[in-house]
Formats: sequence, C-alpha cells, structure tokens
Amino acid sequence: MELETYNEIAELLKVLGHPARLCIVDGLLKNPGCNVTFMQSCLSIPQSTVSQHLAKLKSAHIIEGKREGLEIKYKVINPMAIVIIQVLLKEQSTTPSK
Repeated sequence: MELETYNEIAELLKVLGHPARLCIVDGLLKNPGCNVTFMQSCLSIPQSTVSQHLAKLKSAHIIEGKREGLEIKYKVINPMAIVIIQVLLKEQSTTPSK
C-alpha cells in the first residue's frame, strides 16, 4: 500500500475518532435521511454542536446533505467509513466461546 493510502485512512480515522461523530455516522447508516433536529434529540447535545460535527464529517467527505424543503437530510457516502463503522460497531448475536 502506498503512503498516500495510509494518510487517507489516518485522516478518516481522526474524523471518526470522536464519540459524537461515531454515533452520528452509525445512526445515519441505520436511519439514512435524518436531519439535525432528529440527531440532536438522539444525542442529547445542543443542535449547534451537532452542526459542528456534521460540518467536520462533510468536509472529510464522509457524509453529504441534500436539501428537502426547509430541512437538510444527511446520508453516509464514504464506503471506507461505512466499513470502519460496521467493523467497529458490529453487534454480535452470540456470546463468544471461551
């Protein structure tokens, strides 16, 4: 793998390395098309804080927003971020054996 690829992955991990942003991306994967108000109610943090996290995710090309009337609905667009979240937050249906 080339150094540039490692740099891209490292930058992606930096952006995803905040609990609120992990939660936002995970939530958007489970429920695409959410708006800021919905995310704010799920996260229990101020709407301005959610907007700041969304801005970082957008600038890293992890999510995109599409205007629908007065709302902006967000979805995850970065395939590598999707894989990372799925691996990190995979729910196990069985208890691992010892």
